[in-house]
Amino acid sequence: MSLLETELREQPAALARLLERQRATASELASVFRRDDVRYLLIASRGSSSNAARYAQYILGRANRVPVMFATPSLYTIYEQPPRLEGAIVLGISQSGASPDVRAVVSEARRQGRPTIALTNDPSSPLASEAEHVLPLEAGEERAVAATKTYLNSLGAVALLFAAIGADDVAREQLARVPDALDRQIELSFATAPGLSAYADAVGATVVARGVNYGTAYEIALKIRELSGLVVEAYSPADLMHGPIAAIRPGWPVIAVAPTGPAHESVAEVVPALKERQARLLAVSDVQQLLLQADTPLPLVPGVPEWLSPLVAVVPGQVTAMRLAQQRGLDVDNPAGLRKVTLTR
Repeated sequence: MSLLETELREQPAALARLLERQRATASELASVFRRDDVRYLLIASRGSSSNAARYAQYILGRANRVPVMFATPSLYTIYEQPPRLEGAIVLGISQSGASPDVRAVVSEARRQGRPTIALTNDPSSPLASEAEHVLPLEAGEERAVAATKTYLNSLGAVALLFAAIGADDVAREQLARVPDALDRQIELSFATAPGLSAYADAVGATVVARGVNYGTAYEIALKIRELSGLVVEAYSPADLMHGPIAAIRPGWPVIAVAPTGPAHESVAEVVPALKERQARLLAVSDVQQLLLQADTPLPLVPGVPEWLSPLVAVVPGQVTAMRLAQQRGLDVDNPAGLRKVTLTR
């Protein structure tokens, strides 16, 4: 078994460990978000962490009802003209904690006297040492280049903060049930993986999602690009219909991520247009009607609340990315030209 598959299968245990060990930390950090001088949340991130940040943009925006923005690291590093950060709470997300540009944003926020929090899998990392507060991801060592369990636990950390900020016992109980759902989802996704052999000839794909799973679409696209080198792009349904759909030709794979919830209908509405263009539809959903319309159904386990669905919806994408690479005879643990930690400014 590859390191990638081993770590993919470790995700339920890694998430359970995070929830057990860091619930108290998340509760302590909730008071930082409730400060009277906090007017918005600024997130610094790169790579897979930016896809977790997209999840945080929805979830933490709902929790505190404040705008959630993404930092522009080049202003802090290349141009050396950082913006004024009055009213900000700054969250740095870096699985390794080694990203210089994420650290630069957090460092500047600390210099300006703003509260800073690091989500990282390495509590002794440069990012962790720079931030005022740290929420460790507790994923354990991840050796495969493509992130699986560190990405999943980044989502879990954001979900922990959401439940803590609202002092929401229902949300905590729902989150506590996710490791079991995740375990079932992994088994289900591997069981349905044989259908992915139909895409051995694919040269690219499109991923579509909206709402809390918008970041899931980007993460699935990133995983497929990393592991197989295919050209894959992610869109919301609205953005897809505003031009990019013109590039979809007969046989082009489109992965629609649409679990039960308010965003489902928006994604399902683009299916007729995709069918008209004779796209090959892969549906990541627990909605039977959508699964029946798909060329390749990638079912989700039922009963996961929409706000937590990204923690299970990413699994069919991880398995798809791994299988597409393996069909091409590629080393999924060491994708060509990539390293585990990427240092950028």
